[in-house]
Amino acid sequence: MSYWRERSQPYRPGQTAPFKVSRSKIELFMQCPRCFWLDVRLKITRPSTPPFNINKAIDELFKKEFDRYRRAGQAHPLMEEFKVQAVPFQHAQIDTWRETFTGVVALHKPTNLHVFGAVDDLWVNPKGQVIVVDYKATAKDRDVSIDSDWQISYKRQMEVYQWLLRQNDLDVSATGYFVYTNGRMDLDSFGDRLEFRTKIIPYKGSDDWVEPTLERMKACMDSDTMPPVGDDIMGGPCSYCSYARARTELTLAAVKNTKK
Repeated sequence: MSYWRERSQPYRPGQTAPFKVSRSKIELFMQCPRCFWLDVRLKITRPSTPPFNINKAIDELFKKEFDRYRRAGQAHPLMEEFKVQAVPFQHAQIDTWRETFTGVVALHKPTNLHVFGAVDDLWVNPKGQVIVVDYKATAKDRDVSIDSDWQISYKRQMEVYQWLLRQNDLDVSATGYFVYTNGRMDLDSFGDRLEFRTKIIPYKGSDDWVEPTLERMKACMDSDTMPPVGDDIMGGPCSYCSYARARTELTLAAVKNTKK
């Protein structure tokens, strides 16, 4: 319980204790500095979305499946099918690194930010380089890819994990993989069974942007001025900020009309 209270405290400019920022908080800053500032300074968070329990179940089953091959020191058949020269990575910290509220941790000393993020999986190639792996699940009537503009968030997610592991002195491959599974919609019936097709999609990342972003985040956190509205992942103004402004304007207009 004390850990939860500590996590929930807002940032105080000038504080000496490291401030915890998750991988998702970095993404929040990239999408909208105002939403980020409201979150860390005032604990006003964006409305939460419903949990994707099917995706969570798929993640857990993937982990169990790859763990069997990890214990055996063998490549998963999917890795062989997509010609990935690697096996699941065996490490004493693997379970901690995959735990949501612990994850891989690094203290960024210039900003005193305690950065963490939970990986889905890690593989290792014949050169001994660690490979970041992220599981994704969807259901659509076309082939999956990571080519859409909004999927920049997927790529940044992987690059933050690569940066975190490098801060822990691991030799990390620039190429990571998305294990992307797609629920089939071309079947004639459900029959209490959902079938999937899974692809392994390579992505060559660069974490060069991470530390400059942490610097900008810290400057934003230290400022008493609320930053401007950012752009969402679809390219328009932040939909959360736009909604908040419209709702405030309508509320003020309604109050004004009741006083007439």
